[in-house]
Amino acid sequence: MPEIQISERLISFLTFLPLFFISIAVHEYAHAFIAFRLGDSSAKNAGRLTLNPLKHIDLIGTVIVPIAAFASGFALIGWAKPVPVDRRNFRNMLKDDALVSFAGPLSNFILALIFFIIFFFLTNAVDDPTSRWINIFWYGVFLNIFLFAFNLLPIPPLDGSHILFDLFPNKITAGLLNLGLYGSIILLLFIYSPLWKYFMMLIRLILNVFLSIAGDDSV
Repeated sequence: MPEIQISERLISFLTFLPLFFISIAVHEYAHAFIAFRLGDSSAKNAGRLTLNPLKHIDLIGTVIVPIAAFASGFALIGWAKPVPVDRRNFRNMLKDDALVSFAGPLSNFILALIFFIIFFFLTNAVDDPTSRWINIFWYGVFLNIFLFAFNLLPIPPLDGSHILFDLFPNKITAGLLNLGLYGSIILLLFIYSPLWKYFMMLIRLILNVFLSIAGDDSV
């Protein structure tokens, strides 16, 4: 009987999916939770105050883009369906909206720390440093650091564009925030532009800080 071989790329993709679903669910739940605590129940009323990943799936960002990225060999990227937020329900519209916007990326940073703590203890408890479990938790660190930094980019529809407007409300930042579909086009152009490598250099820099804590600097 011929031996069945599965490519490492496919294994990486299958590893990426559950980690991705967990990470975006935590991200969107953080937005919904902070918004609810600050007086806006829009996300709760829409059924988004949940850690169930199925409630946060966006057909394009959560399904089509990751599959297309895998098929093309490009970086595995994607996003979830944005949580509905009505800033008019906030006591302080700009401050509270900034807190809600930052809650998502911050949740990914905290999740990265949790994955890193598990990774750190596993590397000291497991004899084989190439263990798949170690690789999975390290990938969890990478993915959530990526989501943390990526979502802080000041390009709509990312959280960074909301934070930029909340900190510096003026015609320019308001115009940026209201780009709509054009913002997504600009984001895609950025991802496929030469500038993307500098963003990934930032990700590697942050990961190297984590690895230096673990006693390794191999990124």
